Formats: sequence, structure tokens, C-alpha cells
Amino acid sequence: MVSMGRILLFHLICLALLGELSTSWAKDRLLDPSELEMFVDELPDMPKIQGFHAVDGSPKAKSLTIGMFKKKWKFHRDLPPTPVFAYGVSWLTATVPGPTIEALHGIDTYVTWQNHLPSKHILPWDPTIPTAMPATKKGVPTVVHLHGGINEPTSDGNPNSWFTAGFKEKGPTWSKRTYHYDNNQQPGNLWYHDHAMGLTRVNLLAGLIGAYVIRHPAVEGPLKLPYGDEFDRPLFVFDRSFSTDGSIYMNSTGNNPFIHPQWQPEYFGDAIIVNGKAWPKMMVRRRKYRFRIINASNARFFRFFFTNGLKFIHVAADSTYLGEPVVTNETLLAPSEIVDVVVDFSKSKTDEAVLANDAPYPYPSGDPVNESNGKVMKFIIEKNREIDTWSIPNELIKYPSPDLSSVSQTRYIAMYEYTSDIGEPTHLYINGKPYEAPVTETPKAGTSEIWNVINLTGDNHPMHIHLGLFTVLDQTKLVNEEEFKVCMLKNNDAIKCQISKYAGGKKIEVAAHEKGWKNVYKMTPGYVTKILVSFSYIHSNTSYSFDPTSQPGYAYHCHILDHEDNAMMRPLKVIK
Repeated sequence: MVSMGRILLFHLICLALLGELSTSWAKDRLLDPSELEMFVDELPDMPKIQGFHAVDGSPKAKSLTIGMFKKKWKFHRDLPPTPVFAYGVSWLTATVPGPTIEALHGIDTYVTWQNHLPSKHILPWDPTIPTAMPATKKGVPTVVHLHGGINEPTSDGNPNSWFTAGFKEKGPTWSKRTYHYDNNQQPGNLWYHDHAMGLTRVNLLAGLIGAYVIRHPAVEGPLKLPYGDEFDRPLFVFDRSFSTDGSIYMNSTGNNPFIHPQWQPEYFGDAIIVNGKAWPKMMVRRRKYRFRIINASNARFFRFFFTNGLKFIHVAADSTYLGEPVVTNETLLAPSEIVDVVVDFSKSKTDEAVLANDAPYPYPSGDPVNESNGKVMKFIIEKNREIDTWSIPNELIKYPSPDLSSVSQTRYIAMYEYTSDIGEPTHLYINGKPYEAPVTETPKAGTSEIWNVINLTGDNHPMHIHLGLFTVLDQTKLVNEEEFKVCMLKNNDAIKCQISKYAGGKKIEVAAHEKGWKNVYKMTPGYVTKILVSFSYIHSNTSYSFDPTSQPGYAYHCHILDHEDNAMMRPLKVIK
């Protein structure tokens, strides 16, 4: 048995690796968010970069170079500038979130992602979880994943394809500097973010996020939805806490400090940030606006609603249009999910509308929101009415419905959380396996599969599948859940544990605006969620324009980033 003294020495060394906590990120007190006045900063519109050239009136492929830089960012009028990591074409123009890349369907975009980050991170990280670790212990590993992108494996941003500044050190699956996005998929909303092994939560907290929109004018134009910089706006929403010196606050002590010195199961901040500003305001006219809302939080769910009763008209979910618009009074958004909505401010009976949030945290059974995290942003509505040229069609873009007769495989995907002797989470697994275990999910290219996702934890886990799109077919509550869980912890085999005997409780209806094709879905605790996953293009039902079977493959994971990092992620290998 290893002595307690040796264990303590190991963790003291780990704390030293984290970078002199007491003098760097723990040097100042946590800021009370009530000290920051809400709705004083204008909502920024992030810079836009075209992912294509116009040559003699025709769009052509384009190569971009986008870097990652350390700089200072002003999140609020009364907050000192905050050290961040930011995407941009230069240090001067880098922003949080990064620039919005606007691509065209069928036109190739090439991006060389360059790491200009310093030798040490600005946030605490934990070397006791599976983590990208440069041999020299210098540099911040990064790799970019285009979330929702249907791309070749070498351009997907595999967590082990990381690299440090100047490509000095590279992960075991790194293969090239320039990523190829062929944009042959359906039009819709994507976003790019860091995906380095074990560092995703801290690299995104530091600011490495940005929007990517694939447009298809011939298909989208006839819809006559709000368009143009004024009326069509991406909204990146996320939460942060700050120290009084303006730096991002992240607890540097783990919930099980003698197991993981820093790792915490969820990060929650009390300041709500939209497009890089805390609780911003936006002047709007009395007409329709389109908002592509991306939840870029580590762990916070948002249940958005307007305080004056305005409604959301859903036109798309994640990276795919709906077949028809869906109107709701509120909308629940898990980390990494996207809702694409139209809001008609001409319907407002007031001159102001606050976008608010009432989702408990952790979701669904955590603390209620407070004054700070229950408000998101304010819309100030002009009094004068005007003619609105935008419309909401009765039909949007219809894609083929899932074909159950084409299913080639049925899988069971179980989600587990493991705890220490004091009842605190230590790690989370999918199918009882770490990421490094041999791949078990090997779908054939061009086929569809049924995945029965069994959530045996108390948290709602937003599961994201790289490459594949899926529809949610069914959500069924487990009966005698504890009995089933005991069997699963012992055998890790849903069939051997007679899943059909236990998956017989009440059902939850899939929300109308979530019945289309998605790349993330909220897996309800204590339920079996049945999804049909397609490994081909949904808009044309054709094979991919690249070889999806090449190395290093893909991944699927919980998109609560603290869970993904430790270690709720598994490899996905497409085969021929």
C-alpha cells in the first residue's frame, strides 16, 4: 500500500505543475456580480470573414489563416480588462467570440489554425485527468473542432491532434496544419472551438470559440427570413465569473483534491455573457430579427424566455433547418446546442424586453437561478412601427424522415458517473470505458444505426456525435432504476441486464422544434433515449465527398466540458 505521505507528495507536485496557484489565478477575490450594472454595454457584432472568394461573379475556394492569441478583452464597462485567449486573423483583431466564418454550400474553405499562445495557461488545469501534455511541459495544446461539420477525419479536430505554438510539439494523431472544410453538407449553423484532450473546458473558458455559418442562397433565399448584418445575428451565450482584477475566476481546488487537485465536475459563472459582453443591450426596430443562439457554456443550461411574453419562432436546430416553423414561449438549450429563431418585435406591447433564464444548475435538479444568472440581455425596442419585408413561410426545408428499415445496427450507450468515498464525482465514462480503450462504435459509412442512450447518472448530459446527424425517436423512463444500475455497474451489458424489462416507464414527448436532425441532444437522467444516427448526407442521401474511414477517426461525448475532459468521451471509427 502506498503511504499517505507519498500520495500527498504526488499531489503537491501536481499543484506545482498547475502553475503557482496562489500567485497567479488565486491572487484576487471573487467579484460579486451585483457590482456590475446590467445592460450598459452594446451587444457587439463579431467580425465576419468570408470563407470563399468571388472571382468574376462566381464563388471560389478560399484559404484562411486564423490564429489563437493571448490578449485582454473588456467584458463589461466597469470591469478591468480580462486576459483571454482569442481567435482572429491577427492579435489586434482577435475577439471573444472569434470572427464568424461565412461559408457557401459546395465551396471549399481551407483554414490554417495557428497557435500563438504563451508557454503557460491563464487558467488552472489538472494533470491527473487524461490531458494533452507537451514533453517540454511548455506551451498550451490546442486543436480546432468545427462543431456540426461533416468533414474528413484529419480536419475534424481529434482531441489527440493538438499542437503548441509554432507547431513545436504535436499530439499523437496530428497530421497537418491546414484543415479542409468542403461545405457539402446542408446549410446551417456550426461553431468552432478548441478540442484538446483534457483541456477543452479551460481553453473554451479562456475564449476559444467562434461561429461558422454555411449558407445556400438558392435554397435559403426563397424563404425570405430576416437577412443581413442588422437583422440576422449570431448570439454566443455563456457564463463566467471574474476576480476583482478582471481575470476569469476558476476554482483552483478540486472537489476531490487528493484525487484530482483541480478538476471540478461543473463550472458555473454568475455573469452571463453574450457576444463577449456581460448582460448587453441591443436597440431593435419593430420588425422581425433572426437570432442564431449558441450555448457556449461549459455546463450551464439555459431556459430562455422573454419577460414581456414575446415568442420564439424556431426555424432551425443545431446545424439543420426544420421542416416547418415552431412557435414556443420558452426554449431549453444545453451546452453546445444551437437554436435558430425569429423574434417579431412588432408584437411587443412594451418598449423593452429582457431575455431571461430560469434553468436550474446543474440541470435539472440543481440550484435555482439568482438575479445575476437569471438575466441574459435587454432589447430596447423603437416606438415607431414600420413595414417589415421579412416573412415566416409555412414550410422551411424538408429533409427525408428517418428510415427505420435502413437501420444496420442497434447499439446501447450507457452513461456512468463514479464517486469517491466522500460521495463526490471522480470521473465519468461512456459504456464503462475511458477514451483510450479500443474503439467499440464502428458504423459503416452510408448506413444508419439505432443508439439507445441509457443515462444512469443524476445529470442531464448533452451528447454530441461528431460527423453523424441524428433524430430522437423515443425517451422512456427506467423502472426499478437502482436495480438495473447495480447490474450495469457489474456487467456493463444492457442486454445481459435485460434492458427491455426496465425500459418500460413513462415517455417524454420530443419537443416539436427538436424533432428534426440534430448533432446534440439532452439525455434525460434515468431515461433511455432512442436515436437514429445517419452516417451519410441527409439533404441528398448520398455518400460523403471524402473518406470517413481514414485515421484518426471521430469521437462522441458529453458536451458538459468538465465531463468530456474527465473522461466522458469515446472514439468513433467509421468503416467501409
